[in-house]
Amino acid sequence: MKKARTIPFSFVLDELYSVNLDIKPMFGCHTLYLENKMLLMLRHKEAHPRDNGVWVGTSTEHLASLKSDFPSMRPVELLGENVTAWQNLPYDSDDFEESVLRICELIRKGDPRIDKVPKGKKKKSTSRKPK
Repeated sequence: MKKARTIPFSFVLDELYSVNLDIKPMFGCHTLYLENKMLLMLRHKEAHPRDNGVWVGTSTEHLASLKSDFPSMRPVELLGENVTAWQNLPYDSDDFEESVLRICELIRKGDPRIDKVPKGKKKKSTSRKPK
């Protein structure tokens, strides 16, 4: 039997109690969704500890303004060298909790910079071979 994983940084859930979020497991982490948009991923694992923290879903067009507001925000190293729409508020930063609380406030206010629409899965072909 699999042991249920505790949601790390559960204070985030307390901060976002008024937002109608769905929490779904993903890659051993917990992803917070609002409707069909991924907002945050909560990660605290032994492997790759530099990527532990709160991942913020955004788009490349908003990276500069979010980085300006959150100087400790950095790319998720697990995702490679390419610029991605996931950015990490690292658990080991001095302003971790303060930054996460500010991100939660922005989410409650509906900040459009914080959301990532997942890529759709390719549909299987339904064509039939002629008889």
